[in-house]
Amino acid sequence: MAFEGLSDKLQEAFKKLRGKGKLTEKDIKEAMREVKLALLEADVNFKVVKQFISKVSEKCVGNDVLESLTPAQQVIKIVNDELTELMGGSESKLNFNSVGPTVIMMVGLQGAGKTTMSGKLALQLRKQNKKPLLVACDIYRPAAIKQLEVVGKQIDIPVFQMGDKVNPVDIAKAGIAHARENGNNVIIIDTAGRLHIDESLMDELKSIKAEVKPQEILLVVDSMTGQDAVNVAESFNSTLDVSGVILTKLDGDTRGGAALSIRHITEKPIKYIGVGEKMSDFEVFYPDRMASRILGMGDVLSLIEKAQQAFDDKEAQELSAKMLENDFTYEDYLTAMEQMKKLGSLSKIMEMIPGIPKEMKDFDFDAGEKQLSRVKSIIFSMTPKERRNPKLIAGSSSRKKRIAKGSGTSLQEVNKLIKGFDVMRKQMKQMKSLQKKSKKGFFGKMPFMS
Repeated sequence: MAFEGLSDKLQEAFKKLRGKGKLTEKDIKEAMREVKLALLEADVNFKVVKQFISKVSEKCVGNDVLESLTPAQQVIKIVNDELTELMGGSESKLNFNSVGPTVIMMVGLQGAGKTTMSGKLALQLRKQNKKPLLVACDIYRPAAIKQLEVVGKQIDIPVFQMGDKVNPVDIAKAGIAHARENGNNVIIIDTAGRLHIDESLMDELKSIKAEVKPQEILLVVDSMTGQDAVNVAESFNSTLDVSGVILTKLDGDTRGGAALSIRHITEKPIKYIGVGEKMSDFEVFYPDRMASRILGMGDVLSLIEKAQQAFDDKEAQELSAKMLENDFTYEDYLTAMEQMKKLGSLSKIMEMIPGIPKEMKDFDFDAGEKQLSRVKSIIFSMTPKERRNPKLIAGSSSRKKRIAKGSGTSLQEVNKLIKGFDVMRKQMKQMKSLQKKSKKGFFGKMPFMS
């Protein structure tokens, strides 16, 4: 989980403040010392930490905090506001060309994830009704062109390539001409990287930039490299004047120092973050939401957006109605499970829910997801008639044994599913009266969460 270490330490520091009815300057100084150590351990740039602590301390020792009835909450609010500002303040959107196609250059070191991020960005833009084209300009790395083609095929987005014998500048120009002819309004150029920054790499990128005049130059940076990520960002920005940053592997970096340093050092916004291996694990970067996650306050807005994207409204409403009318079948149960899986990893969902205790976040949700796949196997081992009429199985031991054998599970697991299903149906009866009282409930959107 991103920022896990930092989040735990900050929450521990604020917990001590909450235990005091009134704060003194000494209390704030001690808390700021813990915050400082937490940030440094998270690999945040020292200059950034120094300036951040100075600004927060200055605001915290004011009368508004010290004389407040809820001083600890005021301190947390100040830290939240300053963290948000440190990461850019607000969402930074892509600049689209008002006339003709928009050209986006993807740059960065080899291994940062440019090719994969190019595909993820293309997929994201297609959801916004754009028609992206991927252009393969990395002619040096073995199989780079093939990798982009595989990514394009996976997400059903066209890839333009001219092999590895043509100059990348000419490929970029030809790619733009191809996009114009075929009605593609966004061109994403996957450029070459190196294992380290060198003059030839920068010269080639400068030549492509001069020729195609991109609306966006997005620097792809591996967040796992910590302070090195900041140094890489500085070098690329000084040469190319990048327009934004994409941070990859943020889900695997428990420290998160790069995200808290890059914006301040380069003065260029983080526009997107990669948060997993799936092509859909790609998010717009919202500084305020990330600050909220770091401080353990969840991210309900992102969770709701994920639900809106993942769930079919009509299907969700029909499932809710069936559940509340006690007409819910095993087939409906499967549909609800499939909808919930679209939200992504259960552990990532937990990060977004406010007030979830640390013990809950530390739970092995992968094991829970494996259990869901076993439930799926059991239901698929039922006949269509049995799935539509749960009563057929409830009183038949022969049917249960057949289902257990067919699914590769035990009779106990089949009985456990049936019992849980029956309990849920009974709970739905109780939920019906609550649903009538609520004009717009969360259950209406996410039936399986019921």
